[in-house]
Amino acid sequence: GGPGEGSVVEDGAPPAPERVLFPPTFSVSEIKNKQRRHFMFLRWKQQQRKEKLAAKKKRRKEREALGDKAPPKAIPKTIENQRVYDETTVDPNDEEVAFDEATDEFAPYFNRQTVPKILITTSDRPRGRTVRFCEQLSTVIPNSHVYYRRGLALKRIIPQCIARDFTDLIVINEDRNVPNGLVLSHLPDGPTAHFRMSSVRLRKEIKRKGKEPTEHVPEVILNNFTTRLGHSVGRMFASLFPHDPQFIGRQVATFHNQRDYIFFRFHRYIFKSEKKVGIQELGPRFTLKLRSLQKGTFDSKFGEYEWIHKRREMDTSRRKFHL
Repeated sequence: GGPGEGSVVEDGAPPAPERVLFPPTFSVSEIKNKQRRHFMFLRWKQQQRKEKLAAKKKRRKEREALGDKAPPKAIPKTIENQRVYDETTVDPNDEEVAFDEATDEFAPYFNRQTVPKILITTSDRPRGRTVRFCEQLSTVIPNSHVYYRRGLALKRIIPQCIARDFTDLIVINEDRNVPNGLVLSHLPDGPTAHFRMSSVRLRKEIKRKGKEPTEHVPEVILNNFTTRLGHSVGRMFASLFPHDPQFIGRQVATFHNQRDYIFFRFHRYIFKSEKKVGIQELGPRFTLKLRSLQKGTFDSKFGEYEWIHKRREMDTSRRKFHL
């Protein structure tokens, strides 16, 4: 900058370091020169950061000085904790919910009358990436079998699955060699959920991954499935895994619902000492977004839908979630 721009030059003395002094109504976007504008913006950001850190330090010192009398820490506002209330949020003690769950399609699994047996298949003639993803998914879900479709319609696969005592059917769809959809159908009576799938990472694409998973039954964690719809989806995922996890294998499969995106992760616990525990990701990982939930098994023509995601009607507020 030129002389007189925030710095005073005395005879023979080196110029003092400039401090950005903008007038109160000044906006960086008013600077016409692109490089100058960018430079000023970066300096302004730097200054903001310094002020923020100084304020944080000051608050911490005040808290330490007050000791036990310090006021409770403020909880930051997030989209999650500002969520619009959903009238279908489940109360754990609700008798109606308890009755519905005792008589729904998953009741035989939760009453230990059936043992999960899963068929994993693909869209017609899958490519390498989808094939590898299916194989890795079968190492996560115990008692699952991968079969590749050769032009066979899903409607014809389902009766064959039921005849062979399969309890669930998972179909991985792909687009341009990338897995992009997952259909999960609970047999023999449904329901069927259709998810959009994104952010798929295979084992070799995960940094610092652990050794191959063992054949132990993993523990299953379901987070934040709070509404009636979320409850149904959570029960669908739970019924894919056998009841008694083998904790000796230290493996855990997590379905974490956040803002209606379901993040799947597969980890192994690493016990460093009696008090310290680390986790090591095994993979694969992927993200799901529910598109529809259908009564009965897969039927795209005459199926009766319990819920369909309609973006224009449902996504009116960023703080409104359905699961």
